[in-house]
Amino acid sequence: MNKTVYLSEYIHPEAVALLKEHCTVVSTFDQIEAVDAIILRNITVTREMMQQAKKLKVIAKHGVGCNTIDLAAAKELGKTVLYTPTTNINSVAEMVVGLILNLYRHISVANAGVRNDEYKTIAPPALIGNEIAGKTVALIGIGNINRKLASILQNGFGVRLNAFDPYLAGEQAERLGMKKCATLQEAIGDADIVTISVPLTEGTKNLLAGPVFDSFKPSAILINTARGGIVNEDDLYDALVNKKIRAAACDVFQLEPPARDNKLLSLPGFCATPHIGGSTEEALYRTGLEVVRETISVLEGNSPQHPAI
Repeated sequence: MNKTVYLSEYIHPEAVALLKEHCTVVSTFDQIEAVDAIILRNITVTREMMQQAKKLKVIAKHGVGCNTIDLAAAKELGKTVLYTPTTNINSVAEMVVGLILNLYRHISVANAGVRNDEYKTIAPPALIGNEIAGKTVALIGIGNINRKLASILQNGFGVRLNAFDPYLAGEQAERLGMKKCATLQEAIGDADIVTISVPLTEGTKNLLAGPVFDSFKPSAILINTARGGIVNEDDLYDALVNKKIRAAACDVFQLEPPARDNKLLSLPGFCATPHIGGSTEEALYRTGLEVVRETISVLEGNSPQHPAI
């Protein structure tokens, strides 16, 4: 198969090796008209690029969110868009648990304090934390990741679960051990922990913004490992400053990685990570091999296992 695939971002070395066994791999668009497929993690794929790439057949997302791809243009121009929605479920769900524990137990704050010689006694009162056990968790979006997270939190910590997802039927929620909430505000209202797992679309942009923060308990914490733009960062800053919520952790931002002048980074009750939810050896291996195998398969004339449109 004499096909050319554009790849400029890191994917697992074994996936790259497999791709090179079947295709010519390029890392620039200097000859975009010769490209048969694009494999991406974070780059933007525009209508103009698709129109220039006359041979382009496949746009393959290494991961879940396809918000950097002009899906409407891809559909109109007959491009196959595929993604890998199941390969990083464990890693992102575990990351959420880690961020909850970090906020509840002040782990990164304690580490910095020890390194700065701030503590003159063990177990300083300023580092008294909370247990996850028995808390109420609001799951915003009940897709693969939050279902996995729900299982971890139920079985490991005995939490109660509120679920907000317009596509979740009441009987499904009951079967999953969740309370189905009719509104976002209802799900958040009595939650100790709120975690987001929805795609970034026109419908979810600024989903958590403005008056929504009035629905939080002042003791609640917020975790966003979904996409930047779902949480309005200015409004989150105001909510933290005005103590509408206690703390927050974001693995995703509108500008990635977040710049030093992002005002959220000035707040002691905020934890930031640079979009590493799916960055484990295991997830990158699974995702890399799947996206390469699927790209090759579609280039050979087969239908994708996970079409995005």
